Amino acid sequence: MNSIKSVPARVLSRRPGHSLEAEREQFDKTQAISISKAINTQEAPVKEKHARRIILGTHHEKGAFTFWSYAIGLPLPSSAILSWKFCHVLHKVLRDGHPNVLQDCQRHRSNIREIGDLWGHLHDRYGQLVNVYTKLLLTKIAFHLKHPQFPAGLEVTDEVLEKTAGTDVNNIFQLTVEMFDYMDCELRLSESVFRQLNTAIAVSQMSSGQCRLAPLIQVIQDCSHLYHYTVKLMFKLHACLPADTLQGHRDRFHEQFHSLRNFFRRASDMLYFKRLIQIPRLPEGPPNFLRASALAEHIKPVVVIPEEAPEDEEPENLIEISTGPPAGEPAVVADLFDQTFGPPNGSLKDDRDVQIESLKREVEMLRGELEKIKLEAQRYVSQLKGQVNALEAELEEQRKQKQKALVDNEQLRHELAQLRAAQREGERNQGLREEAEKKASAIEARYHKLKEKHSELIGTHAELLRKNADTAKQLTVTQQSQEEVARVKEQLAFQMEQVKRESEMKLEEQSDLLEKLKEELEAKAGELVRAQEALTRTEQSGSELSSRLDALSAEKAALSSAMRQRDADLQAAQGLAREKEAALSREQQRSAQETAQLRGQLADKESQEQELQRRLLDEQFAVLRGTAAEAERILQDAVAKLDDPLHLRCTSSPDYLVSRAQAALDAVSALEKGHAQYLVSRSDASALVAALTQFSYLAADTIVNGSATSHLAPTDPADRLVDTCRECGARALELLGQLQEQQTLHQAQPSLVRRPLQGILQLGQELKPKSLDVRQEELGAMVDKEMAATATAIEDAVRRIEDMMNQARHASSGVKLEVNERILNSCTDLMKAIRLLVTTSTSLQKEIVESGRGAATQQEFYAKNSRWTEGLISASKAVGWGATQLVYVAPGSRRTGWCFTRASTKSSSSAPTRSRPARPSSWQLPR
Repeated sequence: MNSIKSVPARVLSRRPGHSLEAEREQFDKTQAISISKAINTQEAPVKEKHARRIILGTHHEKGAFTFWSYAIGLPLPSSAILSWKFCHVLHKVLRDGHPNVLQDCQRHRSNIREIGDLWGHLHDRYGQLVNVYTKLLLTKIAFHLKHPQFPAGLEVTDEVLEKTAGTDVNNIFQLTVEMFDYMDCELRLSESVFRQLNTAIAVSQMSSGQCRLAPLIQVIQDCSHLYHYTVKLMFKLHACLPADTLQGHRDRFHEQFHSLRNFFRRASDMLYFKRLIQIPRLPEGPPNFLRASALAEHIKPVVVIPEEAPEDEEPENLIEISTGPPAGEPAVVADLFDQTFGPPNGSLKDDRDVQIESLKREVEMLRGELEKIKLEAQRYVSQLKGQVNALEAELEEQRKQKQKALVDNEQLRHELAQLRAAQREGERNQGLREEAEKKASAIEARYHKLKEKHSELIGTHAELLRKNADTAKQLTVTQQSQEEVARVKEQLAFQMEQVKRESEMKLEEQSDLLEKLKEELEAKAGELVRAQEALTRTEQSGSELSSRLDALSAEKAALSSAMRQRDADLQAAQGLAREKEAALSREQQRSAQETAQLRGQLADKESQEQELQRRLLDEQFAVLRGTAAEAERILQDAVAKLDDPLHLRCTSSPDYLVSRAQAALDAVSALEKGHAQYLVSRSDASALVAALTQFSYLAADTIVNGSATSHLAPTDPADRLVDTCRECGARALELLGQLQEQQTLHQAQPSLVRRPLQGILQLGQELKPKSLDVRQEELGAMVDKEMAATATAIEDAVRRIEDMMNQARHASSGVKLEVNERILNSCTDLMKAIRLLVTTSTSLQKEIVESGRGAATQQEFYAKNSRWTEGLISASKAVGWGATQLVYVAPGSRRTGWCFTRASTKSSSSAPTRSRPARPSSWQLPR
């Protein structure tokens, strides 16, 4: 835009007294001159003043309508250099022109694509460059239409970039990919240009080299902004996604970084760029996106365009053109005089003038250096501003992180309070557990005391030994049940509770048993007293009791060892239960972690599935849009044939037109069904694409055959048929345009095309040739009637010829009589032959009817073979009419002269109304 500011304001001012029409005409003329001078076949760079006038014209008319109206007429397919300079001018107009230029260029994307495809298929050096340049322009137009926040000059603030990217990581991801594609197109153009240049010589000082290098100035400006934006977006992506997910992005960025750094280095070494643009220097290595603080080290590359020296402009402006004589003519004459005769006396320069000129040159040189210093300072200031902005952004990010840390701290405090409450609850439960253990230990001590008393009482009685043996067996069974419970992991907790309950029940039973044993012990004590008394009374009973006591002692020792073994097994079972509980808790924690990981993976899979679904929808719509665009080109070609003078020789029959229109109507039904299915399910556009392809072909075929049919139709039906074909094409093109946009896809109504197609079908049926206006059941009677009338006409003709022959014998003589007799004899022979022909044909007709009608009647046979019947009727009429005319032109007839006059003119109202019918196109005998 610096070039626009340097143009004086008088260029756009309106001259007083001039009308708007004259001003517009002058503007168009100036734009045409500038476009023709900027875009030509000379292998030289585009002059800046011509491009500046074209850009100012877009601001003057708030669009690029005038530019495209002249650009379309340029013979771009004839010259690759012309196409190359057209792409250069279009790139400058997109960057520096009015914002509405983007919309105007969108409407001519097909023209740009066609030029690129044309030159891409040819082995021309400039043609290959044009192919790459058109792809860059199409990518640029599509990107800025999709993201209107970015102007065509790509210069926005970091706040606008943040707002455009948003907070959705999918949008940031997609925007980064689109900028990578944009950068690839820019770098591909620069690599193609450098590949064609010979670096061994100073190509940048040659006009051919400058013609190729000139568009790279706009490429450098675009790449500097794109590099800065991709760095910002990559840091933003790494803050939201893991590093492994973005490995592909990092590889692509590193590849583009090295290509861009190499491009800037090679361009800065060329003399051509040094006076036109100051190219920034990129760092030695790419930014480290894995380290968030590396964003502060990033410096935005700033491209500086120095102020251009005023060029020798032509003595014309954009509004008015001066037609007076050139003002510099006397100076030219004076220069010629000085060159011929030398300078006048006293005009020789002295030393002071030389010193003054040298001082002026030094001042100019110092001014240039001062300007360079100012530009360098401005570049440093802009870089420092960018660094300050980056530091402010980092400070803001640290503030956000601090705020987030405060929130996380509050959450951690809350969680710590919850943990402390849980710990206190656990300590309380631990106290209760210790109290329960103390109670259990007291009960166990009491149990040991009872067991000691019980062991003391065992030896007193054999009955007690048997009961203790039963108790030992029950304890063994309990131990086995506990070991079985320990082997089952899933029912461990339930079985432990069951074991505890059984132990308590056993303890209660043993307590009851001890009470009973106490009672029995008291009873046995009495018996023991009595036994001791008896013992003293008898020595034999004492010896027996001693042996019993020894046996009871041995049983007591065995029972004690069994009890100790049971206690050890019980403790081992408790330890195993505690280990199982710990393993169960660890298993629960691991299951919780695996569940969390699986949930995260499930969320990633869902996001990937959503992304794949979105890509599928985009691809389906892209296929639909491509099909609709191709169908639109087919219909546009068919509509163009309505006005094509070369198509006037093409003809078609109404029958074929009716068949094509009916097929197109069936295709409309399929198109409606496919459109409804696609609106219900956007993931499958196959039915709509197939129906759209068939519809476009059949509709175009209907329009072309409608135009061809109108060439043989009368004027009014032909005009109505052409108008209906135009309406059908307009409706179909409107429908295809709606199918190419997401916003108007729901508004598309394929049924609107049905009405003009029905109109074409109706007009085709009206233009079909009509047969005889006779019902088929009357054809048989008409055949007999016409054959009888033909026979009567022949008999009448024979009779009249005989009368004329008799009259000629009475009225003439000599040579005339001989001539008339010969003519009449020939007519008589001819009429006899005709009568024989009619008689034979009648017989043959009867044979054909009798042999071919089978069980049907004669009228049914004629109705079934209506085409042959109509031919027979036509032939009989022709024979009868010929016989009648032969009588009229025979010699001796009074109407001879009148008949020849009527046969030539056929215009009098008093002439016979019977005319000779045309023979049918296909007169065949029935099979």
